[in-house]
Amino acid sequence: MASKGVVKRGQIVDLYIESLAYGGMGLAKMDNFVIFVKGAIPGQKVSAKIYKKKGGYAEAQATQLINESPYAIKPKCNHYWICSKIQNLSYEEQLNEKACQVKDVFSKLGGFTDFKLDYIKGAKNIYNYRNKMEFTFSPNRWVLTDEPEGVDRSFALGLHIPGRYDKILDINNCFLQPEIGNRVLSISRDMCLKYEQLKPYNPKNHIGFLRFLMLRFGFNTGDFMVNIVTSYDDINKLSPLTDMLLKKVPEITSMVNNVNTRKSDVSFGEYETLLYGETHIKEKIRDLTFEISANSFFQTNTFQGEVLYKEVEKLINFKGDEIVYDLYCGTGTIGLFLSKKAKEVYGFEVIRSALDDAEKNADYNNIGNINFLKANLDTFFKSGQLPKKIPKPNVIIIDPPRAGMHPDMAQYLPKLEAEKIIYVSCNPTTQARDAKILYQNGYEIRKAVMVDMFPHTPHIETVMLFSKQGF
Repeated sequence: MASKGVVKRGQIVDLYIESLAYGGMGLAKMDNFVIFVKGAIPGQKVSAKIYKKKGGYAEAQATQLINESPYAIKPKCNHYWICSKIQNLSYEEQLNEKACQVKDVFSKLGGFTDFKLDYIKGAKNIYNYRNKMEFTFSPNRWVLTDEPEGVDRSFALGLHIPGRYDKILDINNCFLQPEIGNRVLSISRDMCLKYEQLKPYNPKNHIGFLRFLMLRFGFNTGDFMVNIVTSYDDINKLSPLTDMLLKKVPEITSMVNNVNTRKSDVSFGEYETLLYGETHIKEKIRDLTFEISANSFFQTNTFQGEVLYKEVEKLINFKGDEIVYDLYCGTGTIGLFLSKKAKEVYGFEVIRSALDDAEKNADYNNIGNINFLKANLDTFFKSGQLPKKIPKPNVIIIDPPRAGMHPDMAQYLPKLEAEKIIYVSCNPTTQARDAKILYQNGYEIRKAVMVDMFPHTPHIETVMLFSKQGF
């Protein structure tokens, strides 16, 4: 085998894929030199072309399959490798690889040499599980190499090609969303191709009308929202599409038009117009009902979201007298879910609209022992902004964004002296980094659970219980 010294950009090499790297690429080695391979899964032998080389590793694209993996399965989607990435890997092996990634990250980055996952909560529904989808309208369709010549490149409704803001893969069927979503996709595409006025927005020259098609599903209620994001306000221009959707998809319970006149390529608008039904959908988790508006945050997998919250509840092991802090609470779903078992819950969040949703859902469910505070958690506790009337916590729940906690927050958190800290994370790398800080400040990992929120994708969700060392 070649050594790292002769691995060059443009080189074709034969590689055996040993494992799945974080992010979904296959991991191979040449004389212990690490090569990450796009489009490859553990157990495969592939030919791959090196397209990037750095000091400690290289990246390659699989170009030919030499030997198939014993873990390979036939994927449902013909372009899975662009978005879900690992749909051709058996679900059992997906769980195994994700678990190995968590262990590896905590061992190497966190320094937890004896780290182990206590158990893994796999999903019962591994297809059609997403309750929210975001599709982009575009005049710049990405044409795959196996598509016929002469494909119209001037229209696409689908998902971004990774690393390309301006190229969209046209999607006919997404097997991660409910089938009704695919019906809406098909109708929307047909109407846009039929009516000249329904032109997609071009992010390069900022000309065009349609920007995004956002779908939200209430799995336990049957509610269904269609949110069409446009570059300016013109309901009459939009009406051929909206009228046809309402005619052919009677399951729609809410239709809104978000208007984003800004150049920024984001799916939430500056303002919203209700076109049909309610301004929100409802979803139930256990005995709670949540109102979800077009731009609200809600766990994207309803069923596994409930599994996740139950794991948090189990790790806390409530006695009934607990003061709970829910940090990075978003719309308050975790805190609301736990409120009936706790004495009091305090949710902290920086986004005002999320707090508005949280307070609304607390009122809707007649929950009186939960309070929400606007707080920038990068500085909030350190700067002493916590009102004196709020009691100190027995339990702290942390569910930060992918970047994890701010270093100041991670350092300050142990000073609150909570008996238990529950850390929910969608990024084991930053969780391991923060766990190391907690350990240095007197907290140990007592339990670690992986909950698979997104089957067929490389995403990982973990829940960990920390408590004071020596207890």
